[in-house]
Amino acid sequence: MLSNLLQSANLFHLLFVIDSELAAIKRSSGCPYCGGQLHQSNYMRQPRGGPAGLPDEYCLRRSLCCGRDGCRRRNMPESCLFMGRRVYWRCVVLIATSLMQRRAESQSIGELSRLLGISRKVIMRWFEYFTEVFGSSSEWLRIRGFLPASVSNDGLPANFLEYCMMQSRDALGGLVMCCRLLGRGG
Repeated sequence: MLSNLLQSANLFHLLFVIDSELAAIKRSSGCPYCGGQLHQSNYMRQPRGGPAGLPDEYCLRRSLCCGRDGCRRRNMPESCLFMGRRVYWRCVVLIATSLMQRRAESQSIGELSRLLGISRKVIMRWFEYFTEVFGSSSEWLRIRGFLPASVSNDGLPANFLEYCMMQSRDALGGLVMCCRLLGRGG
């Protein structure tokens, strides 16, 4: 079951490695505003929903800062671990929302909430985001053109996650692929 993946430290390790690679690529390209050298300016997050005992370094949000006087602008590399300013890990948001969409009629939102340890209100907010906002977001539009028509905006994120799992042929690989595509914007 998808919810079991949220207790896999291996999932979070893979996403951490991808985030580290994305930050290194962005850092090597220099400041997009002035071309100056970028320095690390990471900060700690306190994300929710993952397994207990994850290394503290997984909670680092990669951030870069221009070293040139007069610019000093912050540059945020793409992230597979984090979804914007949300306090839950990206994979937790995707799985919770997908399970909400694909739940059996006999399963209540309350049962899903207890299973994942996330309030009903938060799950409903995520569901509303994916049904009302995400389909027209620049993050999704950058990816949409590379996908078959079977991945429609109507069933996001569940149909996108299912597509990634079919391409990868296993749940862990599919979830990592989904986070990677969403984190990189294509």
